[in-house]
Amino acid sequence: MQNIPSGEEYMTEVKVEVIGTDPPCMRCQAAKKAVEKAAEKLKTVGVKVVIEKVNVMSKETVQKYGVLVSPAIAINNTVKIMGRVPSPEEVEKLLLEAAK
Repeated sequence: MQNIPSGEEYMTEVKVEVIGTDPPCMRCQAAKKAVEKAAEKLKTVGVKVVIEKVNVMSKETVQKYGVLVSPAIAINNTVKIMGRVPSPEEVEKLLLEAAK
């Protein structure tokens, strides 16, 4: 049996941006919690999720994604959910697709 060194290099990495208001509203906080919950679960199957909070009002965000309704969730630079709070299960499904 081959000895595989343990380390991050064998994990699939998925970048998630939780786009919302600053300071975060209740819905934005709930969206972030859903992402965190899904990320925690996916860690066990070798998917590393990097979560970044992004301000919906920043010029960079508007230029990158166009007009946004918060909360929004972008996975690997593509907006997947906009204007609603997803369930952790829905986020998990989207993250698994992105990890493939």
